[in-house]
Amino acid sequence: MTDISLPVLMDQVEQIALKAGEAIMAIYSREFTIEEKEDKSPLTEADKAANSIIVAGLEALPVSIPVLTEEAVEAFDGADDNGRYWLVDPLDGTKEFIKRNGEFTVNIALIEQGRPVLGVVYAPALDITYLGAEGVGAFKAEGKNERQPIEVAVHAGDTAWRIVGSRSHASQDTLDWLKPLGEYELVPMGSSLKICLVAEGAADLYPRLGPTCLWDTGAAHAVVNAAGGAIETPEGEVLGYANTAETLNPWFVVYGGSRP
Repeated sequence: MTDISLPVLMDQVEQIALKAGEAIMAIYSREFTIEEKEDKSPLTEADKAANSIIVAGLEALPVSIPVLTEEAVEAFDGADDNGRYWLVDPLDGTKEFIKRNGEFTVNIALIEQGRPVLGVVYAPALDITYLGAEGVGAFKAEGKNERQPIEVAVHAGDTAWRIVGSRSHASQDTLDWLKPLGEYELVPMGSSLKICLVAEGAADLYPRLGPTCLWDTGAAHAVVNAAGGAIETPEGEVLGYANTAETLNPWFVVYGGSRP
């Protein structure tokens, strides 16, 4: 980044995410309408409200960077000349939102040359924010408390692996992947919070052998990278974001400080 510092940008993006979270919670506290998108996934008023706030906030920043958001994929014309774009999921975990279990997030990532260099993940019902930026570090803030640095955990060889998994998705392929680990403990969680649990050392691994999209992972990927972890395909390729024509991610595994 030559035209703006990542720490400054992280602060600005955090404020945008918090504002979007306020709008989501205003809708969460009352009855709300649910629509069905073309892919049969649910869409709520909260998705739309948060998306409008985030896009307006990013477009008002002093640095002009294109925005790719889940709610307006067709409006995206590609990255800028520096290979940069914003990658946004205004409400990840819509099913969790509808179930009212609190495990949903606002996700804003800055992609540069296919890498997530900055990410903010805000869980408004929990009032927890995860932040990370390349060369800056990874942090967690609870409520109005100051940010605390976070880092991935190293697995102790004589203990069970802590595996974070989905509340809304289950995959036989994932269960098959886990078998060689031997003893493991499943930590259920929804949305991009699964990746953040690995980033803060509350889980060791998150295998996702099922469908996700770029915007589901971008922000939390930046956080886990900055915390010392990684996201790779089962074949060992780093999960990338350069090809926006293909919005589906391959299968991937989120690694903390240890690998099986």
